[in-house]
Amino acid sequence: MAGAKKPAWVIGKERARRASARETVWLFGLHAVRDALLNPARVRLRLVVTRNAADRLSEAIAASAMTPELADARTFPVPLDPGSVHQGAALEVRPLDWGGIEACCAPRDEAAPRVVLLDRVSDPHNVGAILRSAEVFGARAVIAPARHAAPETGALAKTASGALERLPYLRVTNLGDAMTTLQGMGYLLLGLDGAAEMSLDAALAAQRAGPLGLVLGAEGPGMRERTRALCDTLVRIPASGAFGSLNVSNAAAVALHAARKAQGAG
Repeated sequence: MAGAKKPAWVIGKERARRASARETVWLFGLHAVRDALLNPARVRLRLVVTRNAADRLSEAIAASAMTPELADARTFPVPLDPGSVHQGAALEVRPLDWGGIEACCAPRDEAAPRVVLLDRVSDPHNVGAILRSAEVFGARAVIAPARHAAPETGALAKTASGALERLPYLRVTNLGDAMTTLQGMGYLLLGLDGAAEMSLDAALAAQRAGPLGLVLGAEGPGMRERTRALCDTLVRIPASGAFGSLNVSNAAAVALHAARKAQGAG
């Protein structure tokens, strides 16, 4: 009926879409800015550089067709957190839209696609390092909840050293639902837990060939109860000596390397 009031949930979704459309991110640092300038999927809004950075980024700037704003390094006019090492380059962008899990993670030609799932890993430096390792070891995507996880930020992009532009970082509404979706697509989900009885190597040796998801929790509390329950198997990375704890980004790198070695170089 004309003039009927929209339901509250419809209004909420429309507001969320408008807020997302207004959201911008400042990327900084020569590597992060260069890769974003060369990424055709990036919506780029404003480029601020010192003269020295402009010279070093000249090819990428030309390829992007952007007109940079020249700035003095001492009074760099960009809203970055104190202590951010911008190297004379900052780029305002819209967050990347990679699409959904089905589009990014559905098995294709390779026999054993791999993904990484992060449960409440909120440190952008850890997530950036995990994205970098995921790209190096051939993972398809890194998946994290939209809340209580590191958003796409300049610090994350700088630590990822370009991987953010090339590897999907998918923020999902509900991590448990995402895990169920992946399992429906044939993924085996291994949850890393230092107290697990089975080792990662043993689990990889015993698993069927096929899609694999590595699930990691926040340092300290680890995975939430539902996340643990949805994993097909809990596994540990064996340690030598009494101190058996790895930083989450290091654990992700070790697990990704082990998975690639066990499954082949695909």
